Amino acid sequence: MWATIGFTGLVMLQLAVAARAVLRPFREPTSRIAWVVVIAAIPIAGIVAYVLFGETNIGRKRKSRKREVIASLPRPTHSIGAVTPDHIPDRCIPLFTMGETINGFVPVGGNTGELMADSNAGIDRIVADMDAAITQIHLIFYIWLTDNNGLKVADALKRAARRGVACRAMADGLGSRAMIGSEHWREMREAGVRVEVALPIGNPLLRTLSGRIDLRNHRKIVVIDDHITYCGSQNCADPEFRVKPKYAPWVDMLIRFEGPVAQQNQYVFAGDWMTYVDDDIRGLLDTDVEPRADGFTAQVIATGPTIRNSAMPETFVTLMQAARRELVITTPYFVPNESMQAALCAAAYRGVDTTIVFPARNDSWQVAAASHSYYRELLVAGVNIHEFVGGLLHAKSMTIDGAVTLIGSANMDRRSFDLNYENNILFHDETLTAAVRARQESYIESSHPVAVEDVEAWSVGRCLWNNTVGMLGPLL
Repeated sequence: MWATIGFTGLVMLQLAVAARAVLRPFREPTSRIAWVVVIAAIPIAGIVAYVLFGETNIGRKRKSRKREVIASLPRPTHSIGAVTPDHIPDRCIPLFTMGETINGFVPVGGNTGELMADSNAGIDRIVADMDAAITQIHLIFYIWLTDNNGLKVADALKRAARRGVACRAMADGLGSRAMIGSEHWREMREAGVRVEVALPIGNPLLRTLSGRIDLRNHRKIVVIDDHITYCGSQNCADPEFRVKPKYAPWVDMLIRFEGPVAQQNQYVFAGDWMTYVDDDIRGLLDTDVEPRADGFTAQVIATGPTIRNSAMPETFVTLMQAARRELVITTPYFVPNESMQAALCAAAYRGVDTTIVFPARNDSWQVAAASHSYYRELLVAGVNIHEFVGGLLHAKSMTIDGAVTLIGSANMDRRSFDLNYENNILFHDETLTAAVRARQESYIESSHPVAVEDVEAWSVGRCLWNNTVGMLGPLL
């Protein structure tokens, strides 16, 4: 009798959880099917997995607070540096229009940019700008380690705070847990740096009751004196990345921008900062940054679980569809949705020279296997696939026809689409895009090409493994 009652109860619970998975809005059919299969195939474990990882939930209080803060901020538009459609090439208008629908940031002109030579050079330049700062330094990092580069930035913040510069620093509660729990974090606070944790974990068991523990702030933002900002894949760490040394060096791409676009990153920082700190910095968003007469057009695109659903993949697809001659992408993590995969194949089919560069060795075996399940379709369509062998290629970049670039923190995987807070900058400039394109070419030269014949030579067991993990892509 009790066994029958227990079995009936479990079936009813399965049906209820499966119905919730089906009824959740903004979910692809493949994701719904995957979750229903998991819940049906492994009842208890499947139900627990769905409760922990099935929904994009940062917690009601955090979600409410985040939206209140964003709603309280002044509109992110500024007359100085704003670009009218007459000053944007016709083909680029849809790209910036898409970006504007995400955060309300208009494309702004008068920006300059410089691609950093490598990770160490990028950190050194950030430190130099910090040492020259006059009014304020704001930064967010997903990973901030207590290594050489991590401590360089910490020491620069302490120096700046001691000379009266307003310093605010935020780090993700999971990715930067070593720094947050170290004496260096305490020393920064004692020196006058205001430090705060983004998405703190607290008690992991209790944390799961109020929201997903794996939703993270993956942004990498530095804003100095309103007019200088950095954007790219660079975390605050050495390229040797000693927490995962066997994959080193981490190969990143970072651009230093000056101009009105820095104020848009300031806006993103303020939204994150005021969500966790009782520190009203809205007044800093009213500052107009003078544009350079010879500067280029740029726009910040910041996404996350409390921003419009599917904003990041929609941005990627829009850019892919805009390519007419050449499309080059670098990304370490590739688990696309159907529209992205189709857009890549369509680009190659219509004659666009389409290239993607992945790392040959990935620190995530799940993502590596899932990525490989997409290779054959891409190669048959004519997409050029290269696997970088000089370390873990961590750069996230896209160049279009030698004129448009997207750079930032977002990967082409489900985490960046749905779970992580990301920041990117889209810009139109042939000179800076040429520098990014040259860096991409250096990655290609340090890679080996993958051919259809290589994929067809994979064993049945390997293909079965890749495709099985790929089927779970909507759950990754």
